[in-house]
Amino acid sequence: MGAVGLGCMPMSWGYSASQQHGDRSVRTVHAALDAGVRLLDTADMYGPFTNELLVGRALKGRRSEAFLSTKCGLLVGDQHIVANGRPGYVRRACDASLRRLQTDVIDLYQLHRADPEVPVEETWGAMAELVTAGKVRSLGLCAVGARAPRRSGAGPHAGTIRQLERIQQVFPVSAVEAELSVWSPEALEELLPWCAARGVGVLAAMPLGSGYLTGTLKPGQGFEPEDLRARHPRFTAEMMAANQPVVAGLRRIAQRRGASVAQVALAWVLRQGPHVVAVPGAKQEKWAVENARAAEVELDEADLAEIAGLPRARGSWD
Repeated sequence: MGAVGLGCMPMSWGYSASQQHGDRSVRTVHAALDAGVRLLDTADMYGPFTNELLVGRALKGRRSEAFLSTKCGLLVGDQHIVANGRPGYVRRACDASLRRLQTDVIDLYQLHRADPEVPVEETWGAMAELVTAGKVRSLGLCAVGARAPRRSGAGPHAGTIRQLERIQQVFPVSAVEAELSVWSPEALEELLPWCAARGVGVLAAMPLGSGYLTGTLKPGQGFEPEDLRARHPRFTAEMMAANQPVVAGLRRIAQRRGASVAQVALAWVLRQGPHVVAVPGAKQEKWAVENARAAEVELDEADLAEIAGLPRARGSWD
């Protein structure tokens, strides 16, 4: 079975700003490490830059305990995000991330998004040079969203697989980060089998459905304006209410297993293969520790069948 990591993004970007506190976030990282978590995931665009600074601060004196993943390739403007895959930019971005993270080497350096103006092979070649230079130990790719426009008849991750097949010719891919959860299982169709067949790891992003699969969110509760969920089509009051049967099913299993709803959702992700690492975000110590203990929750075939039989999650795009 796979392992549980820690997504650091919510600590300083993307979610409720009123709940973001630097000192508490440092304690959360430390609690996760104490609970056996090893993979910490961040990116230069989170903040931008503030999340890497936070992680660097948290790892002072504890760098050897963590497998550190960060990303490059996206620039954040006032009202937009653009891709930049130019080789020169990649090199500068890596050096800047190393400074902010207060480390000599990044364990996993990921391309956040391919630049449509630059052949992905050129971007990947520049990233491979960073491995040769000893600044990076391995390379990863973030998957194109499963709901992004795609060719007629193509699978949800066909675009990502095409990119992977191209960059594998330049330098080996060690990991792919893609959304994977009970309510977003699209990566199971082609992406996970592709990775498993080639010994490529999978970082399961948003394994708790951006908090919905914890069972702690209520329909119509509202979100702070800068919270990404305030504009997400699955977090309207109508869709949150419509998807309550998904949470109810997880809660039934959690009660039988003596676990939390979140732990069952994470345990399902971990059952998808030994090459899968679930990367839930957390802002508080108690959630980071609870998530880490999801690796101890054993789901049997009856549990998995019950989850497979839950209603398909809905969003306003459906």
